[in-house]
Amino acid sequence: MTDTDLRILQLHGSGYCCAQILILLCLDNMQRENPDLIRSVQGLCLGMGDCSGTCGILSSGICALSLYAGKGTEYEEADDKLPLLTENFREWFKEKTTAQYGGYICEDILGGKCGAPKPDRCGQLLVDAYNELIRILIEADFDPAQGRDEGDAY
Repeated sequence: MTDTDLRILQLHGSGYCCAQILILLCLDNMQRENPDLIRSVQGLCLGMGDCSGTCGILSSGICALSLYAGKGTEYEEADDKLPLLTENFREWFKEKTTAQYGGYICEDILGGKCGAPKPDRCGQLLVDAYNELIRILIEADFDPAQGRDEGDAY
């Protein structure tokens, strides 16, 4: 079991959902805390609440990419690479989940039943998605340990 696996288990045990865990992992990398952000992404959990929406891992993964490359103040602009980062992650996720579960909405991944996340499906998908997210960031010359701040304004 990797450090990431253990951290995911710890966060899940503390009551965080998949969408929150993915953002928390990124914040951990940057040695930052942002409870407001973590609260806000809870709305992405369980396919936006009723399992009929996009999996929270996909939607929070796109939020995580924006954490590194998006616009955060009126004095900065989103990085030009953000659309490509988003497309790469979305396509990877859709291909993976469609091949394994028949789709990318929460209900597909949970096997047609809305309910509690399934550790064997959701847990492994979360680990894989986090690893893919980090790979995409590094490949695009972003340091996962560094986020944006006002000093990064263009």
